[in-house]
Amino acid sequence: MDLQNIQEIPITQLIPQRPPFVMVDKVISFNITDAATVLRISEDNLFCDGKVFSSSGIIENMAQSCAARMGCLNLMKGDTVKIGFIGDIRNCDILRHPLAGETLTTHVHIIEDVFHLTLADVTVKVADETVASARMKIALMDTEASDDTQ
Repeated sequence: MDLQNIQEIPITQLIPQRPPFVMVDKVISFNITDAATVLRISEDNLFCDGKVFSSSGIIENMAQSCAARMGCLNLMKGDTVKIGFIGDIRNCDILRHPLAGETLTTHVHIIEDVFHLTLADVTVKVADETVASARMKIALMDTEASDDTQ
């Protein structure tokens, strides 16, 4: 499949999560080793406490950004969306908690992709300010996600 208009692909075609648990609005760039996503944080986001986006929300955004990259790969191959799990998080550094109304741009850079394991460096920014970073290991299941995955 042609991914020229990656920004127009509904995010739920790329990740197994469904609203209200979706923490990525869209993929804005993609290639084999790199991807970027955006999320505008709304006040009613599940991970907002008042107007502050939580550490758990940031980590979930990172994981779903990795999943969106894998979803793009699967779409290219004509394959289905797979369910992934965070296998490990290292060097997680949350410099500040974003606020409702801010837009996160999350960059995923693949270090290694072997069998069903992916190792990625993930950086979250608000405008040009880095607000969080981590190295994540994501494990994929062999089975595809169903329409009712939450």
